[in-house]
Amino acid sequence: MMKRKFKNLASIMLVSMIMLISGISLQAQQRGHQGPPSTPSDDQIEKMVEDLSKELNLTEDQEKQVSEKYFAHFEDVEKKMKAGRPNRTEMESMKTDFEKEVKLLLTDEQKKLYEAYLKKQNHSRPQRRNK
Repeated sequence: MMKRKFKNLASIMLVSMIMLISGISLQAQQRGHQGPPSTPSDDQIEKMVEDLSKELNLTEDQEKQVSEKYFAHFEDVEKKMKAGRPNRTEMESMKTDFEKEVKLLLTDEQKKLYEAYLKKQNHSRPQRRNK
């Protein structure tokens, strides 16, 4: 009788350990998927600029200049990421500088629309939890 209880207890302990290890492993895998998002493809960049152009009523010349800024920015981001994982502060600084460059191409009214557009884009992205 005592052996049977011991075997049952040992089985329960073994199953519990397996579940614990599986949970830790799954959590580690999920964390491994975090990190900076991949840079957009050329088609995705073109779509971003097209959407922005519609939202801000850009002229043809403005759209061309904004497109050049977008492609240059994401090329810089790609280079940074290939050189090693850049820190958050560095990436935020690049983003801020990029947004300032785009704003230089816009009229005052378009700048207001751009600010609203950026807020809308930031709210539509899933937020990361600080760990």
